[in-house]
Amino acid sequence: MKPKTAYLSRNSRWALAIAMSLGLYAQAQAAEGIQVQSWGSSRHGQAVSQYTLTNADGMVVKFISYGGILTDIEVPDRHGNKANVLLGFANLKDYESYNGDIHFGALIGRYANRIAKGRFSLDGKDYQLEINNPPNTLHSGFHTFDDKVWTVKPLQLKDAVGAELSYVSPDGENGFPGRLTTHVRYILDNHNALHIQYQATTDKDTVLNLTNHSYFNLGGEGSGSVENEQVQIFASHYTPTDATSIPTGEVASVAGTPLDFRQPTVIAKGLRSSDPQLVWAHGYDNNLVLDHPVSATPALAARVYDPASGRQLELFTTQPGLQFYTANGLNGGVVGSTGKTYRQGDAFAMEAEHFPDSPNHPQFPSTELKPGQIFRQETVLSFSTR
Repeated sequence: MKPKTAYLSRNSRWALAIAMSLGLYAQAQAAEGIQVQSWGSSRHGQAVSQYTLTNADGMVVKFISYGGILTDIEVPDRHGNKANVLLGFANLKDYESYNGDIHFGALIGRYANRIAKGRFSLDGKDYQLEINNPPNTLHSGFHTFDDKVWTVKPLQLKDAVGAELSYVSPDGENGFPGRLTTHVRYILDNHNALHIQYQATTDKDTVLNLTNHSYFNLGGEGSGSVENEQVQIFASHYTPTDATSIPTGEVASVAGTPLDFRQPTVIAKGLRSSDPQLVWAHGYDNNLVLDHPVSATPALAARVYDPASGRQLELFTTQPGLQFYTANGLNGGVVGSTGKTYRQGDAFAMEAEHFPDSPNHPQFPSTELKPGQIFRQETVLSFSTR
């Protein structure tokens, strides 16, 4: 069944008309613009759709309305051969079954990363969240933003294609105060960069930390370990944690540690280090404090290069931190979108966000959001080859 076209740019509509007159509708579906097709129904009976963004260069980004999950990012290697560089599943059922623990490609909220023992205080009132990563709360608990069906509307843009996803979280959902209205825009420009723009408002004082939790393998989904990929993170400091991955409150230098990625470093170099930070997390799962000053303009935070394929990812963000994670929880127990099992080290995640457990560390950048304020953050994933 061919996907139903929801919106095409002006040039693409012209190309589509010619293609249909020649009986070449299938090729026209790959034209620049946005297409939408049904992706089944959620366990609660809500219709789920998959959206395909295609830019003028032929780069493809796919996401589903369930969880705002990025399912595919298709980019060429140095020889022009395209591959999907995201880990994920081939169907909605698997996302519903496993993504509460794995979070492939999902929008994370209300609070990304961990909160110690699920507790924080705000305006003199104590709040208790769900404990889903004993003894702590991870990514807000159970059935959070990545388990909701978001409202999606295509955007009319110049030199780009995109869509806006929206979700209203009721007061008290997952234990957080305030009715939170969140909008996230996925915008694919014609320079092979995916912009993820976040905006949120609340009707009560609350805490907020939003991110996207994509798992990348620049060699291509299902191609095996990312240990030989080279990582550079523009961060001179990190936030050390205890054995449960909760920050101690210290901001420490990366010098002399396996977390020093200030120069391009092969992931394998420090992956098997005896440093307690890696032993406790079973690999990399650490918040790096980015060097760039706070600004409304995304700054270069990280660069990853795959020597085998020539693909390169550069991440720009307005966020103060970057959680670098080497898919330590994958153990061969799930089958990915092309029928291959995923194992530890088969991907990396770079979650641009605020620091873990910030509500309990007043010295960290604040994650408080008040009525009348507008939360705005942006992260850009820029792809190229060399």
